[in-house]
Amino acid sequence: MDQLIPLTYLPTSVSIREVGPRDGLQNEDVMLTTEQKVRFIDTLSNTGLRLIEVGAFVRPQNVPQMADTADVFERISKNPAVVYSAIVPNAVGAKRAIAAQVEAIQIFLSASESHNQSNVNMSVEQSLSQAADIAAIATEADCWFDGVISVVFGCPFEGDVSISRVLEVAGRLLDMGAAQITLGDTTGMAHPRLVQQVILAFQERFPRATLRLHPHSARGAGLANVLAALQVGVDRFDASAGGIGGCPFAPGAPGNICSEDMVHMLHEMGIDTGIDLPALMDAAHLLEELLGRPVPGQTIKAGICQHLPSDGCPRPFHSTELV
Repeated sequence: MDQLIPLTYLPTSVSIREVGPRDGLQNEDVMLTTEQKVRFIDTLSNTGLRLIEVGAFVRPQNVPQMADTADVFERISKNPAVVYSAIVPNAVGAKRAIAAQVEAIQIFLSASESHNQSNVNMSVEQSLSQAADIAAIATEADCWFDGVISVVFGCPFEGDVSISRVLEVAGRLLDMGAAQITLGDTTGMAHPRLVQQVILAFQERFPRATLRLHPHSARGAGLANVLAALQVGVDRFDASAGGIGGCPFAPGAPGNICSEDMVHMLHEMGIDTGIDLPALMDAAHLLEELLGRPVPGQTIKAGICQHLPSDGCPRPFHSTELV
């Protein structure tokens, strides 16, 4: 299980779910208006993205940034090539999502008891019970859902999270009919070796299950962890335009992976995403305008490599240039 996979064994294409409108904006002090959110999502819809997480059907007092999710769903210009999803914490949220004609649902819970209590104020077992109710509602409405597991690679309250615990929760969600499992590095505590250990264990236990990675860059290892996941066959990832967002219910958890930074890296590696990178960068620039501040992403600051002068990338520094 510790064996590393050669760099040559990489997917030829990757699917990216854009989570900026939900996981990004929910952690922002600036609250965008419904009109601004619609403008942002409509811009994202024309970038080649095929999955966009629009919002969350949660209690407004808990996450006020998501209070208008139903209105946003009603007002966005839906691209028929895009699946628009939302997260739901319970049966009430699921019914609201179905009424809003959400096309896919994310059921979320934590791998650790402490973070689950902090996030949704219930035990993991209680969340799994809620998940079963949500799954039944989604199935009846012919709405596919995936199970999102938070703090897979480390909990801010408990530290290490056992792989066996992650697999137990994943198995319960798959038994409910989850179309895929998303493993979340909620606090950015993952490192490449741990990412591969968890993924290989998941693939061994559930060889036919679809797996997605939700990486963070809180400690700067985000893209390294993406590469580690690619090496063991993962071809589905979450990312946030501009690199905004994180988890508001976990200390030290800023830093979603930046969508345009990930897309730029993948394209430079010859891995197709189906995304128009300049258009995605336009969406990140729009986000800066709406938030009134620079976003953390690097590619919109440095530019696309192939668009820079000379051979495509800046001339590397040599030791003689430093004296």
